[in-house]
Amino acid sequence: MALKRFVTLNNGLKIPQIGFGTWQSRPGEVEEAVSTAIKIGYRHIDCARVYENQPEVAIGIERSGVPRNDLFLVGKLWNTHHRPHLVQDDLEMSLEELKTNYLDVYLMHFPVAFKPGKEMQPLSADGKLVIDPESPGITKTWAEVCRLYKEKKGVRAIGVSNFSIAHLEAIINATGVVPAVNQIEGHPSLIQKDLYAYCKDKGIQITAYSPMGNNSTGKPRIIDSPAIKEVADRLGKTSAQVLIAWATHNGFCVIPKSLIAAEMENNFDDFELSQEDFETISEIGMRHPYRGNLPVNFTPQVPINLFGEPEEQSMPHSVVF
Repeated sequence: MALKRFVTLNNGLKIPQIGFGTWQSRPGEVEEAVSTAIKIGYRHIDCARVYENQPEVAIGIERSGVPRNDLFLVGKLWNTHHRPHLVQDDLEMSLEELKTNYLDVYLMHFPVAFKPGKEMQPLSADGKLVIDPESPGITKTWAEVCRLYKEKKGVRAIGVSNFSIAHLEAIINATGVVPAVNQIEGHPSLIQKDLYAYCKDKGIQITAYSPMGNNSTGKPRIIDSPAIKEVADRLGKTSAQVLIAWATHNGFCVIPKSLIAAEMENNFDDFELSQEDFETISEIGMRHPYRGNLPVNFTPQVPINLFGEPEEQSMPHSVVF
């Protein structure tokens, strides 16, 4: 039986700890998946305009029959709309696509600004994404997100995604506003103890995406590890359930994605790991550490040094503060 746990954000808002992810769900699949997930019991639905499936998410919500105020919707500011005068437009597009008048949390998707325009992925002649040459910097973008929150312009809480300690320090020092959430890649093969400790100290709730270790480079996923399966078999659980429990043991929210009803049910049926099993899983993960979601490895490539990883060192752009 799912524990149906909630965590409380730094503004007092309660968020369901296990959510349903919609990233990399192809058109035609999302409506049914969201409707099924909500009927199973999911209430936290993670969305983004760049996923290009929010209209289907809205239909799935409507089909579920569950009232909007019983759901917790997360949306994200896309990179082409970092200039302050464009931020509210981005929010309003998400609200329209999701057929709602508010988001429970609105996140800056990346600390990276793309060239504004009609295309969500503006490309250069060599096929790479174009970084905004007039980027206002993440502090000014965050200040505008803060304004939407303070003026109650359709968001109940605000946060960020893919932010490092340096990025977080910059926006907090510039505005005095601490994000409620930092959504990051989170699994046992990418343990970021310093970032976890920083967020805990500041009262920033971490949400873990790609909890199964999915990645853009074809590396072996942690969910496919025979050692993880051994732990899962011993506990009478699936490998996915064990990895979700690892995330919740850390205190994270977690947003697994599946299009298969049986997997959705299993993922939602969470349980408590013992400290010993938690440490075993962490040790298994760190035998083969990797960051699976580096913009430099995306297709098309984002030519930016975002996290300071070796693969990023030759990139011509860095985060503008």
